[in-house]
Amino acid sequence: MFKVLWLVLKHRWLDRSDTLRAIPDDMAERLAQRVTASEARHTGEVRLCVEAALPSSYAWRGDRAEALPALVRERAMSWFGRLGVWDTEHNNGVLIYLLLGERAIEVVADRGLTQRVGTAQWQAMVDRLSLRLRDGAFEDGLTEALAEVSALLVAHFP
Repeated sequence: MFKVLWLVLKHRWLDRSDTLRAIPDDMAERLAQRVTASEARHTGEVRLCVEAALPSSYAWRGDRAEALPALVRERAMSWFGRLGVWDTEHNNGVLIYLLLGERAIEVVADRGLTQRVGTAQWQAMVDRLSLRLRDGAFEDGLTEALAEVSALLVAHFP
């Protein structure tokens, strides 16, 4: 029970200001421009989603250490749906999701792209992004991840 309470309190403590410290508005605008430029080169849809914390309803379900990665994945999938990333003609949308409070990264790719790109390739991209974020290079890391996603989409869905 202590782990759940700690998780809830930790995620209640974090808020939008924590997200803005990691991704200030000017950086968000530059990243949005890069997404737009990427999408001009392929038929896919790319979205970035950065959250400081899980909502309490998620955190209360984190009763086991092994439950947390599943909750982060579930939250990323929720954003994938809410943002309509799945709503592409070729099922080739991609969401890059960061949960700052857990230092977690999820990449959610729609089925059209997952049929062409293996899990190991996505994991390698996540690992590279993780290293950049650990060094505090949020913009560089996200820009590189966007470039990698864009290259995959251009190769498979020009």
